[in-house]
Amino acid sequence: MKMYLISDNVDTYTGMRLAGVDGVVVHERSELKESLEKVLKDKTIGIVLLTEKFGQEFPDILDQFRLERRLPLLVEIPDRHGTGRKEDFITSYVTEAIGVKL
Repeated sequence: MKMYLISDNVDTYTGMRLAGVDGVVVHERSELKESLEKVLKDKTIGIVLLTEKFGQEFPDILDQFRLERRLPLLVEIPDRHGTGRKEDFITSYVTEAIGVKL
């Protein structure tokens, strides 16, 4: 299965293209929705990489997509500006999930 990138900036797109990952740069809500629908039609795509900005600006679209489908897997990645998450987000996520403080 292939990976596909939906990015909000050209720098992330260029870096992923150099790594062999195809993708698209979008900025508007309608463009994001259209790109996700296009990805659904391609059964060879197993992972969709999205810059974190989409998760912050359009969580309803991503949540709906995740609830309705198992594949492709949506993975939010940081862009050139770094991550929008707090420093210990993995530790706090695990603590919340299993109830054990690490």
